[in-house]
Amino acid sequence: MASTWYALNTKPRKEEFLWEQCLAHGFETFLPRIRVQTVNPRARKVRAYFPGYIFVYVDLEQVGISTLQWMPGAQRLVSFDGVPATVPDGLIHAIQRRLEKVNAAGGELFDGLTPGDVVYIQDGPFAGHEAIFDTRLPGSERVRVLLKLLRAHRQVPVDLPAGQIKRKDPHRR
Repeated sequence: MASTWYALNTKPRKEEFLWEQCLAHGFETFLPRIRVQTVNPRARKVRAYFPGYIFVYVDLEQVGISTLQWMPGAQRLVSFDGVPATVPDGLIHAIQRRLEKVNAAGGELFDGLTPGDVVYIQDGPFAGHEAIFDTRLPGSERVRVLLKLLRAHRQVPVDLPAGQIKRKDPHRR
C-alpha cells in the first residue's frame, strides 16, 4: 500500500505539539495555520485553521494505526466504521492554496475586505458603530476606517487595531 493523507484528531490546543511529534518520527505532516489579528498584543498571532486536527502522510500498513493514535497529543485517527478515512491530495493542495491567499491578504480578517466595505467596530471607544473600511496600514496590524461622527458632513478617518473590526453581515440590517 502507498502513502496517503490522513486526518489526525488532536487533544485540545495540541495541534502544534502533535505536529512536532510527527515530524520527529519522520512523517510528512501538514498543519494548516492562519494569521489572526488580535486585540491583545500578547495573544497568539497564528492559530490552527482546523482546530483539533493535523494531516499526516503515511503508509498505514508500514506505520500502523496505533503508532499515530498513541502519540502524545493525539486523540484518534479520523475513521468511519473503523476504517481510517483518507484525505485526497487535491484537497490538501486546495487548502494550501487557500491559506497562501488568506495569509498574503494579511489574515482571515482581511481576506476579501476591500476599501468601501461596511464593517462594525466591536471593541474600543467606538464599539457598536458602523464604519467603512479604508485601508490596512502597512507594517502593522492596524486598519483605517471612515467613521461618521456627530452628524458631521464628512467621514472622519480613524486608525484602529485590526482585531476591533468585523465585516458587516450582508443579511443583517
